[in-house]
Amino acid sequence: MTVRTPTTSAPAPPGRMGSSIPATELLSFLDALGTWRDRRKAELEELDQAALHSPDADALSADVVLSMAVWKAVSDRYELILVTWDSGRVGAAETERISTLIWGGLDTGGAGGSLAVSLPEACKLSDALASSLRAKLALEPGDADLAAHLRQLRAQVERINDLVAREPASTRNAAIAEHHDLDRRLTDLAERNKRGADIGGLIGPLEIDAARAERDLIVGAATRKERAADVARARSLRSELEAQGIAVRALADRAVAAVTPAPRLAVPDVTAIGAVPNTPAELEKYLTRLDAVRRALGQAQSAYGAALERRDELAARLDAYKVKAAKVAPANEDLAELYRRGREVIESEPVDLVRLGALVTAYQAYLESTGGTR
Repeated sequence: MTVRTPTTSAPAPPGRMGSSIPATELLSFLDALGTWRDRRKAELEELDQAALHSPDADALSADVVLSMAVWKAVSDRYELILVTWDSGRVGAAETERISTLIWGGLDTGGAGGSLAVSLPEACKLSDALASSLRAKLALEPGDADLAAHLRQLRAQVERINDLVAREPASTRNAAIAEHHDLDRRLTDLAERNKRGADIGGLIGPLEIDAARAERDLIVGAATRKERAADVARARSLRSELEAQGIAVRALADRAVAAVTPAPRLAVPDVTAIGAVPNTPAELEKYLTRLDAVRRALGQAQSAYGAALERRDELAARLDAYKVKAAKVAPANEDLAELYRRGREVIESEPVDLVRLGALVTAYQAYLESTGGTR
């Protein structure tokens, strides 16, 4: 099956996160992105058909599914941007939201797993995956296509160089070496082509290696971004829980001193689980422990707060009944005695909630017998 010449690469995105992008730049970008989206969709459908008829159909299916999932994520985000764009009826607030939609994360999902990348990163990933599929299908270019393939490979190697510059120190040297090897092989192919040598069989392997390298660098960068976000979230949550823990312990001390019986819930100390780790597996466990601390603090706060609220509620009820009693039975000595005893309990510390509750109930019952609560 014949598959068309590789489509152009995704357009360069305008602006940056949170910026107000000029409407003229947005219009140009959206037009180019829409064209790229439609062409990529048609190309993927043809590649899918070619893969189905390939002897390596099973091996290629995962790449096809992932390519389709990445395209779908881009297409869905493009539609959201179009809604916000509203045919150009935008102001500064709308263009800022559009820049967030362009540069913010979108979930690629798919069979290859979930990976949050920005719209530009997803487009580059789609370019790399499509290039890899074309190469794996061994669709050798004719002479007329060689120059186009070499130009696209040169653009891809330059993109890889940009990605290498953002690699952390621990992996940068290996990435630099891989880029140098790709650049050397591409330069050699270009020179051979100038001399009239047959390079058709050499382009495919280079396209596969370049696509894999670009894909791995994009995925690696996105993974590090997610990990950094998780670390930042864990640190922020830990600080919040530390402050919350101090406040809840103070609330617990106040409740234990103020009322009896008081709750006896342990108030966890988030510092006991240690510092925030930075390895993915340990970070996931740490976030789970933070969530457990958050729930425990919430339960303790509710319990100790409820005990103090119970004291205040009983005191308020006793005073409210006294106001009613002053109207219907102002000289009733039994009610006066019950109120005196109730206030005596309230003004003691810790307040005996069981006794106070019994006195309030007795006052209410006695007042009802006089018709005072009807």
